[in-house]
Amino acid sequence: MNQTLERPSYPRKLKLTLAYDGSGYHGWQRQPGGVLTVQETLEHALARVVQHPVAVRGAGRTDTGVHAAGQVAAFYTNSPIPAERFSHALNSRLPADIRIRQTEDVDFSFDPILSVRTKLYRYTVFNHTDLPPQADKYSYHFWKTCSVEPMQQAAKFFVGKHDFTSFSAAGSVRQTMVRTLLRCQVHRRYHWIYFDLEADGFLYHMVRNIVGTLLEIGRGHWPPEAIPEILAAQNRAAAGPMVPPNGLCMQWIKY
Repeated sequence: MNQTLERPSYPRKLKLTLAYDGSGYHGWQRQPGGVLTVQETLEHALARVVQHPVAVRGAGRTDTGVHAAGQVAAFYTNSPIPAERFSHALNSRLPADIRIRQTEDVDFSFDPILSVRTKLYRYTVFNHTDLPPQADKYSYHFWKTCSVEPMQQAAKFFVGKHDFTSFSAAGSVRQTMVRTLLRCQVHRRYHWIYFDLEADGFLYHMVRNIVGTLLEIGRGHWPPEAIPEILAAQNRAAAGPMVPPNGLCMQWIKY
């Protein structure tokens, strides 16, 4: 779970929009044992900039190897540095694989998790035998023959309010497994296949399990009409395999 921000006596709350290459990190969330995470790296850099300890609250917990183009985090501070200069000051103390895109002063009521309206994740697949150099960091190399049209048909069945138990991590327990998917689109550009999913929230491994199931449909293992049955089963074993983390990127978050 993301750490809850305690309300200190600091007079400011800042919202950060950041991008990162998750290849070298054990996910977003700070972890015991000294493993490298995005959150801990960010907090250390922030403490150097504002000259006091910082605890950030992130909008989404990305897994090991997952990337972000628009992660959002917030923290309290007494630093007088103007928001328009803060990103540059912080980027100068961060490694090159984490970049602050924007810094904004926000009201104390803003919460990176509870204030979210929708999030969009993109999963990228390279569908050809010859993988370009370094493309494996940001895409899943799926070389088997795969048709986009049945995946596009199947994707339409995901849109709406559903119980996504069949597409959550096995054994995952949440207060509710119901989510509203506003967009599930599949499109191809040359050898690249892109899966765009926008929802009011996501279960653990939900995007990667949906993509894995759609790829099975693209291979002809199931018809597109199988999706309603898989959703109704509410059983992880009814869906397809989970694809690797490296093709996944948190694109943006709307508030």
